[in-house]
Amino acid sequence: MKRSSISLSGKKVGALAMVSLVLLASSCSKKTKVSLQTATVAKGEITESVTATGTLECITQVDVGTQVTGIVSKLFADYNSIVTEGQLIAEIDKTTLEADLQSADAQLESARLEYEYDKKNYERDSVLHEKQLISDSEFETSWRDYLVAKADYDRMKANRVSAARNLSYAEITSPMDGIVISREVEIGQTVVSNMEVANLFTIGDLDKMQVVADVDEADIGTVKVGQNAQFTVDAFPDDIFYGEVTQVRISPTTDSNVTTYEVLISAANPDHKLIPGLTANVTIKVTEVKDVMTLPIKVLRFSPMQFEDSEGLPVAEDMPKPPTEGVAPAANGSEIPDPTIVTDDARRLVWVLSNDNRLVPTEIEMGVENGINVEVKSGLKVGDKVALQYTTEMLEEETSQGESNPFMPGPPGRDRDKKKNGGNEGDE
Repeated sequence: MKRSSISLSGKKVGALAMVSLVLLASSCSKKTKVSLQTATVAKGEITESVTATGTLECITQVDVGTQVTGIVSKLFADYNSIVTEGQLIAEIDKTTLEADLQSADAQLESARLEYEYDKKNYERDSVLHEKQLISDSEFETSWRDYLVAKADYDRMKANRVSAARNLSYAEITSPMDGIVISREVEIGQTVVSNMEVANLFTIGDLDKMQVVADVDEADIGTVKVGQNAQFTVDAFPDDIFYGEVTQVRISPTTDSNVTTYEVLISAANPDHKLIPGLTANVTIKVTEVKDVMTLPIKVLRFSPMQFEDSEGLPVAEDMPKPPTEGVAPAANGSEIPDPTIVTDDARRLVWVLSNDNRLVPTEIEMGVENGINVEVKSGLKVGDKVALQYTTEMLEEETSQGESNPFMPGPPGRDRDKKKNGGNEGDE
């Protein structure tokens, strides 16, 4: 992972931290004790997610219609009906279509008889023409009548096929296994087939669903096909559904100056809990590594300091010591080693607490990070303690009871006591 880092020198970091501690110690009447907080290298997982909202759809969904005009005479399926491929689900009145087929049969038979008659005449005239018993004109007329009859016969066969197919269209069958999502017609309703197929039913496969999620343009660069995702729906708030990114569409949608991209997430739905149209709250895991060494990312910003107990300074007992070379007490601003040495984008310096209570600078190789934790690829082992930050706590009061801080408010009730005594305590 490419990262850009901005490093502060150890001297600056130490000075800033020291100023904060001294100000904290001098702002109240209590002494401040400083201690070092550490983080332990442990095995774990690191994830980074992108959130989005989307709508559930069936992966496979078909609009079932009719290619013929007629009156719906029977319905064999309704909303939520479970259907199988080839199952009869509706029927259009066949009276007109059957009449068209009978007419096509009659025209075909007439064309066949004409064709066979003209064919025999052509064959007979062909023999006579070879013997020069008829003229060329008579033979050519016979040949033309034969070709016209043959073409007419072929046309009637095609018309008969069309009439039979239209009759079959009167029986509406399911093209797939699934469930009827919607029914658009009633018995007695006339459906008209013009340039578009009249829609009667919508059938979908609820076994496999998909979420069409709208991902913000700032996050779309991290979303890839194959990433794991999970989502919830308001209909089942206690259930978590799992899926996988199957497509990232590059066609943008802009609404109120907000640009989003559609991401398809497939999900199994064996219980048919998920139905089309539900709104899903999606979390896509764009970074996910498991069983790796992890540390809080704050260890990369730690700066070591040395403390000396003196008047007005925090108390630092048993504090781990940084390397002695080039290091002096932080109170007088001496140079402190730079804790952010960077050899490349993947290698950084951390401070490990040794067995002899010293801080040892150690270079690590980083992996993925999510802004909270970072993967440690090499340089440390499980169980190592790494310096995280300095913490403070308040000790017992050192000021006497008669002393007071003019910048601190007095205890409750003191002003009331003064008024009862007729003046200030000092006046007495």
